[in-house]
Amino acid sequence: MISAQREPFFAWPGWAHLRIAWLQTVLVSAWFAFVFGGANWVTAQRVTRVRVHFDAELQIPLIPSFTLIYMSIYGLFLVAPFVLRTGREITNLAVAQTITITVAGIGFLLIPAKLAFPVATDSELGIWRGMFRLADRLNLDYNLVPSLHVALSVVCVELFVPHANLGGKILLRTWGVLIAASTVFTHQHHVVDAVTGFLLALAVVKIMRR
Repeated sequence: MISAQREPFFAWPGWAHLRIAWLQTVLVSAWFAFVFGGANWVTAQRVTRVRVHFDAELQIPLIPSFTLIYMSIYGLFLVAPFVLRTGREITNLAVAQTITITVAGIGFLLIPAKLAFPVATDSELGIWRGMFRLADRLNLDYNLVPSLHVALSVVCVELFVPHANLGGKILLRTWGVLIAASTVFTHQHHVVDAVTGFLLALAVVKIMRR
């Protein structure tokens, strides 16, 4: 008996598929900008802040090199149409991302918070200063719970996993965990942000699979 050959994890999807994927990326990005930027603006106008960290977290060291892992989320976005090569799959990703962004936006408004970590100095950042400052600007100031950075990363990872072999599944999920950890080790998020972001992504993916 000859077993069916597994399709490659990463392959050229064709220009038509790429155009659909890019259009959906633009639409999701626009929704992200509206929700993320809007929630940050609303919180900036408020005086209420909710404490979301534990005292022990403030002893977590800043590890500037984790900025590279933190920024690798954009790699997940870029490879999506080369892994999810059907219209239904790429649309499911866009829908999952949209739901995730919407739920996270509600969280940002319900839990107006601000980072408790001190601002990193140039001497602490060393060679990672430029990349870190860029990541810090993109992260804005107040959108913490849940971490949308973690949630969107894990959504991508979990939708990629069915296309990978066992080793690939382990690597992908390790990547997702490292991105979650990077949000804390770069002092862009607190632990509760990362955990709730992870759980949000798993819940959204579970709904999508149904």
